[in-house]
Amino acid sequence: MKALRGVSMTTVGYANGRTENPTYEQVCAQATGFAEAVMTEYDPDALPLDMLLRYYFESVDPTSVNRQGGDVGDQYRTGIYYENGADEHIIRAALSVLSERIGKPVAIECEPLRNFYPAEEYHQDYLDKNPNGYCHIPNVMIERAFTASREG
Repeated sequence: MKALRGVSMTTVGYANGRTENPTYEQVCAQATGFAEAVMTEYDPDALPLDMLLRYYFESVDPTSVNRQGGDVGDQYRTGIYYENGADEHIIRAALSVLSERIGKPVAIECEPLRNFYPAEEYHQDYLDKNPNGYCHIPNVMIERAFTASREG
């Protein structure tokens, strides 16, 4: 997400759980209710929400429940957690269009952001720090999104 034109900052963390200040180990134990998430700050004039959502939809399996790539567990559920209530209708409309396009229901949560805690520092900019690290998004998709964003 941080490579997209219009995105000013990303923070990896944990969203919408039941405890305070969870650790990675606690989240992985599936006892906190948190989803691993990326808080994305962006300029809606440079990158409208509907376009940001399209890039997001390309980076996940929208029909998978509690799984992305080789990662399995409730912390890997897909979701969009919004802070601005006015965004909800845009998100729900985009989910509806996605469902129609793929011809099946999507398993992406759409909820207000209740809480968010930044993940440990070693998780921030993980692929920059670990160029050969695991990511469920194929490199070709990352490069395509980056190129499309830069070309406008």
